[in-house]
Amino acid sequence: MNKKVYIGMSADMIHPGHLNIIKEANKLGDVIVGLLTDEAIASYKRLPVLKFEQRKMIIENIKGVKEVIPQHELDYSVNLRKVKPDFVVHGDDWKDGIQKRTRQKVIDALAEWGGKLYEVPYTKGISSTQINQSLKEIGTTPEIRMGKLRRLIDSKPIVRVMEAHNGLTGLIVENISINKEGKHKEFDAMWLSSLTDSTAKGKPDIEAVDVTSRLHSLNDILEVTTKPIIYDGDTGGIPEHFLFTVRTLERLGVSAIIIEDKTGLKKNSLFGTDVSQTQDTIENFCRKIKTGKQSQITDNFMIIARIESLILKQGMDDAVKRAKAYIEAGADGIMIHSKEKSESEILEFCNIYSEFETRRPLVVVPSSYNHIYEEQLIDAGVDIVIYANHLLRSAYPAMVDVAKSILENERSTEVNDKCMPIKEILTLIK
Repeated sequence: MNKKVYIGMSADMIHPGHLNIIKEANKLGDVIVGLLTDEAIASYKRLPVLKFEQRKMIIENIKGVKEVIPQHELDYSVNLRKVKPDFVVHGDDWKDGIQKRTRQKVIDALAEWGGKLYEVPYTKGISSTQINQSLKEIGTTPEIRMGKLRRLIDSKPIVRVMEAHNGLTGLIVENISINKEGKHKEFDAMWLSSLTDSTAKGKPDIEAVDVTSRLHSLNDILEVTTKPIIYDGDTGGIPEHFLFTVRTLERLGVSAIIIEDKTGLKKNSLFGTDVSQTQDTIENFCRKIKTGKQSQITDNFMIIARIESLILKQGMDDAVKRAKAYIEAGADGIMIHSKEKSESEILEFCNIYSEFETRRPLVVVPSSYNHIYEEQLIDAGVDIVIYANHLLRSAYPAMVDVAKSILENERSTEVNDKCMPIKEILTLIK
C-alpha cells in the first residue's frame, strides 16, 4: 500500500512552484491535496480570484494528484488528524512570518503518529503576490466584480466596506492594507455614497446630483479598481425609474444597490426628526423592491432594503415588521439605520433579526455609534459594515487647514509636512 502524502494549498494562481511541490510529493506516495476553502483563504488574505469549485477542478486534473479534499482552516491540524498522512509536503518558505505557527502545528500533529514533514526548496523567480498584482493591473470584468460581494458575505465573518467618491479614493480603498497580529487586513468593498458624491461636487445631499452625473463618478472608480461596489440609491425614485437604475448598475458590474424606505425630498437620515421626513408605506416600498428584482438579469446583483423606522422614531416593532415584509418582497439584504450614539437599539434589532425564519445579509452603518468594534457586530450577526463618509470627512479639514496656513503665512513652506511631496504625487498613479 502506497504511503499517503498531504499537501495544503490555496491554488488560486497555479504556477511552476505548485507543480514542483506536487511532483516531489508524488515521489513519496499518493498525493492528497487539502484545498483551502474561500473562507480559509479570506481569513488571512484577500478573497481568491477563482471559486473553490473552480480551483478544485484544476487541481484534480493535475498529474500526480490522487484526491482533493477541502481544508476549512489555515490550520492543517483538523485535516491531518483525519487523513493521518505519512508525509506533509510544503515549500520551505513558511519558516518565518504568518505561517510559522501553522508549520509548528503541522510538526506537532505529525508527531502523534510518526509522520514526517518534507520541505521542498522555494522555486525562485515565482511570486504569487506579483502574479496577483499583475492581474489587478489588468483589471476585472463586470461579471466577476459583481459576483464578489456574495462570495465575500459567504466567506468572511464580516464584510468591511469603505466610502469612495472619486478615482483617487477608489484607489485608496483598493490598495490600502495592514498586517495586524499575523493577519492581512484590507477593505473588501466600496460604498458609493450619495452624501459624499454630492458634497465632493459642492451640492447638498438632496438627490440634487442626478443618476447620470453620479454614473460619471462611478465610472471613474470602476476604471481604476477591481473590488465590489455597493451603490447608495437613496430612495430609488419611483418604481418605473428604479428598474432602469438596476439594469444600468448591473450592466456596469456594481454588486448591490441600497435603497431607503422614505419618500419626498431626500434629506440625510442623520438629521432624524429634526427635519420633516416621511417614510414610505410597506406596500409601496415592497412594490419597488419587486420591480427592481424583476428587472435584473443575473442572480448576483443585490437589492438591499434600508429601514428608517429607528431614525424616524417609529419604533422597533415597525422596523421588524418592515424587515420581514421586505425580505418577503425579494430584498437580498436588510440595512438597519440609527442616529443614536448608543448601539443598544441596533443590537436589539440584530438580536430579533437573528431569530427570523427567513434571514438575509444584515448591513449596518455605525456613523453615530462609531465606538462599537467589528467583533461586537460579528457577534450580533452583522454581515456587512459600511464606513460611509470617512475619507471625505478626513480630507476636508486637512485641505482647509493648508489653505488657511498659506493665507496666514503668505507662502506654502509651513505646510510642507502636511502635503505629500510633488515627486510622490507625480508617480502616485502607476
